[in-house]
Amino acid sequence: MRDKVYFASDFHLGVSPSSSARERERLVVSWLEAIKHDAKALYLVGDIFDFWFEYNTVVPKGYIRFLGKLAELADLGIEITLFKGNHDMWMFSYLKDELNTRIIDDELILKMDGKKFYIHHGDGLGPGDRKYKFLKTFFRSRACQWLFARLHPNLGIGIAQRWSKHSRAANDEKEKFLGNEKEWLIQFATYELQKEHYDYFIFGHRHLPYDVSLSENSRVINLGEWMNHYTYATWDGLTLQLKSWAATPSTDQ
Repeated sequence: MRDKVYFASDFHLGVSPSSSARERERLVVSWLEAIKHDAKALYLVGDIFDFWFEYNTVVPKGYIRFLGKLAELADLGIEITLFKGNHDMWMFSYLKDELNTRIIDDELILKMDGKKFYIHHGDGLGPGDRKYKFLKTFFRSRACQWLFARLHPNLGIGIAQRWSKHSRAANDEKEKFLGNEKEWLIQFATYELQKEHYDYFIFGHRHLPYDVSLSENSRVINLGEWMNHYTYATWDGLTLQLKSWAATPSTDQ
């Protein structure tokens, strides 16, 4: 029976070295294979690829097993939604056309089973980080995308991969929970909750899985990542749970 909704983010497929990238893709595919039997919807909440750009006739090579498995899920009638992250914000129409997926630029407000969800990759939310917020606006501009498309793919993708590696290294020391008062996504959710009620806030980006109560009937969940934690969330119509994937026969999806 297809009655579950799954959420995951930050696979960072394609991140170097290639050996760990292939193993990560294998784990992701094994998870998708397991959930295809009871999933009715799948939300991939950004940074699925470590880099993505769609030229008119070229997309980054690789990801064959992952994209093939997504195609299988789509053919089974599972609704797939992809969010743009800070690493794969240049998703345009290719995946939408090939896999019949929905592409979300920013937030998605979702009402499901009598509950209200606020879903966003998480980049650029909350206080501070003005430099990144400016860069995000620029990178998402048509002018920037047009200029990047003028670069030969070998050059453009090479530059992007070096930038991605630098960005990841700059955040390696930020994987500790800072407390509710300092976690910017919790601060953002707390502020939004003062304006409008949401039962659940679901984010990626932070790379640190957590499930924090904001009030008696509101929680914020960060989905974590698939380089160290391999975490995801499930909704069965009654309960939202944060889980970890171990890719073993006894694993409880």
